[in-house]
Amino acid sequence: MEAADQQSPSYYSILGVSADSSDEVIRRAYRRLAMQWHPDKWTRTPSRLGQAKRKFQQIQEAYSVLSDEGKRRMYDAGLYDPNDDDEVEGFSDFVQEMVSLMAQTRREDKSYSIEELQSMLTEIAQGCESTPLYCGGSHYMYNIDQGHDVINIK
Repeated sequence: MEAADQQSPSYYSILGVSADSSDEVIRRAYRRLAMQWHPDKWTRTPSRLGQAKRKFQQIQEAYSVLSDEGKRRMYDAGLYDPNDDDEVEGFSDFVQEMVSLMAQTRREDKSYSIEELQSMLTEIAQGCESTPLYCGGSHYMYNIDQGHDVINIK
């Protein structure tokens, strides 16, 4: 089996810390491992230099994500893409807001009926701008009117 096919270790396990570790604990773990695996320390042992470079790169990547609050939030939510250099900060803020609301709801131990959820969704949708969908030469406009979907075909 190829190494690329194997699931890569989590950033937390690379640094040897737990998911609830503080920024300071993560920073200390990073510094210790970076010193241990820095390629300059392995130049006299060429057989291990390649491994040291790979480990050091993993350590750098893990720390760059876990030391950045927004990236860490996205990573913890399972939404972080290391190949996406153009991280949208607004989406990170959205995820944080959702996580915060879910935690608040758990603490309040509230439950909502389907009607209440539909009403909330309607309020949210009414606050958004409506843009026409372009489908097969026809314009479909979805409007929310007192809880009913209305399709206008132009």
